[in-house]
Amino acid sequence: MVTAKVWVLKKHFEGFPKPSDFDLKKIELPSLQNGELLLESVFLSVDPYMRPYSQRDMKEGDIMIGTQVARIVESKNPAFAVGAFVVANSGWRSHFISDGKGLHLLPSSWPESLPKSLALGTVGMPGLTAYFGLFEVCKMKPGETVLVNAAAGAVGSVVGQLAKIGGCKVVGCAGSDDKVAYLKKLGFDEAFNYKTVTSLDEALSKASPDGYDCFFDNVGGEFSSVAINHMKKHGRIAVCGAISQYNDSVPQKGPYVQIPMIFKELRMEGFIVTRWNNRREEGQKALLKWVLEGKVKFHEQVTEGFENMPAAFIGMLRGENLGKAIVKV
Repeated sequence: MVTAKVWVLKKHFEGFPKPSDFDLKKIELPSLQNGELLLESVFLSVDPYMRPYSQRDMKEGDIMIGTQVARIVESKNPAFAVGAFVVANSGWRSHFISDGKGLHLLPSSWPESLPKSLALGTVGMPGLTAYFGLFEVCKMKPGETVLVNAAAGAVGSVVGQLAKIGGCKVVGCAGSDDKVAYLKKLGFDEAFNYKTVTSLDEALSKASPDGYDCFFDNVGGEFSSVAINHMKKHGRIAVCGAISQYNDSVPQKGPYVQIPMIFKELRMEGFIVTRWNNRREEGQKALLKWVLEGKVKFHEQVTEGFENMPAAFIGMLRGENLGKAIVKV
């Protein structure tokens, strides 16, 4: 009999999440039935989407949503061998039982030299978000100028590097001088600390006086309201996230987007990466290739210990992570 540890949502978040909103519980798992397998989480992901999705999709007492890289420790399913690693969407659990549906085996080409946690970051959902957001939503072209906010995060850092691979000028912003230095190291053409500039409007003008063809928006709120006025005519905006608004108790109000969208004839499109689930292998293969070639670099903020899941999640929402926030069990 295996005892699984799980984190449940004890209380819906009001404003910013607190440690007291979570509860650590133990669950006895039953013996495997035919077709089932037992998995042990090795790495777990904490991501911004968990904040709004928990409000929309979860009840108090539910196990927190989330993704992990897990090792198969017992199998009664011929499609899954003991010792193999998968990406699963099974929430904040140390162990779990699956019938195999929805599990994604790590590619056989995955090299031993790369951490398997990358399947939750640069070669996982955040990397795929950058890949499809840039190529399918922004439809960037060589020679264009791309703006990305939260640029030192799991998605933004990949966006900037893919835009450079695509022959674009890239401008990124982040919330600390260390993060700005990291963006420069990744090859961003311009980068600034949005918390210390005297005027966001002036910083955007200085970074690209001619404006921006593409804007990959992870933040929403005031930043987006200012940035939209710096778009070039027929510019494209991919709306991936709105982390500046997730913890607001009172919804933010305007400015509004209609006038610049009309006069600049802009296209703004919100998207969720699951739209391209049927092309997951394509994106993963491309990202893995670029990582191995050294064209896409990565950084992981690793928190040790399953018991520290809430702390890692809260820290990520506060912007304490550089690159992808990961919990190692």
